[in-house]
Amino acid sequence: MNASFSRRPLIKPATWIAPAERGVFETAGTTAHRLASGPDGWVERLGDDVMISHKNDVALAELISGLEKWAQESGWFPSRVFTRFLPLKNDERISPILRTGDMTLPLTTVVTENGVRYGLDFAAGYSHGLFLDQRINRTQLRLLKPKRMLNTFAYTCSFTVVAGLVGAETLSVDLSKKSLDRGRQNLALNGISEAKHRFIADDAQELMPRLERKGERFDAIILDPPTFSRNDKGRLWQVEQHFEDLVNAALELAMPKCAILLSTNCTKLDTVVLERRSRQCAKIKRRAVDYLRLAPQVDFPSGHGSSTLWMMVR
Repeated sequence: MNASFSRRPLIKPATWIAPAERGVFETAGTTAHRLASGPDGWVERLGDDVMISHKNDVALAELISGLEKWAQESGWFPSRVFTRFLPLKNDERISPILRTGDMTLPLTTVVTENGVRYGLDFAAGYSHGLFLDQRINRTQLRLLKPKRMLNTFAYTCSFTVVAGLVGAETLSVDLSKKSLDRGRQNLALNGISEAKHRFIADDAQELMPRLERKGERFDAIILDPPTFSRNDKGRLWQVEQHFEDLVNAALELAMPKCAILLSTNCTKLDTVVLERRSRQCAKIKRRAVDYLRLAPQVDFPSGHGSSTLWMMVR
């Protein structure tokens, strides 16, 4: 073989959902879900649009080609296709780019998940506003029917919306006031009054002890922190280092029969590690706990999406 011969880098193909699954999702009232998951990127359906997230140009080309084939087989063609580069460093993140489709259409849209409406904004920054891998946990929360829920690192408050639909009082906490304002808009999209819902722009780790001292207690707590962040005071958050601090604070706020969602994108904290480290917290706090693992979702193959576990306080 000629040593100067260059080949296109090999890439493991992405796994695409079966075309028929689109009809299953739509029957369930869901227009936001994964279409494909690969080692270097993924494809999301977001209402009438598609977002392709990719780590490199080779993955982008493979996912575009796969989308064209999947669209032909399924008979569903997106109105617009956005692409988003996945950098190694958070400070290199940029907003999605419109690749194909009508540039005059608004960059906001509304999607549904099990009949619940969520607003997305492709111009708001790196993330459009809804983490699709949490669909199964939002479904579980709805089944739990909490009465008082604390939603930490709430982002655009999707868990708050679900809790509101079953009549819960909620407290949503996030560093970003803009994200919480989008959470309020999501409540309004679903006809939910803000009367029973509070929003606090603050550091959840610092706020939780203050809530405990005030006597606040909850029967559902959402812990889905970022892997890395820094608050407005310069305080550094790293989930590997601060995970136990977060769980300990949550256990102080937990009523009997409280359900605590443990969730992270950190690859070093899989469900086995989450359980082991949270059990140590429960032992220190002298709380008896069980764990609930949910079945994988059809559009998130093993190894894709957040590691999640429900910690059920007795």
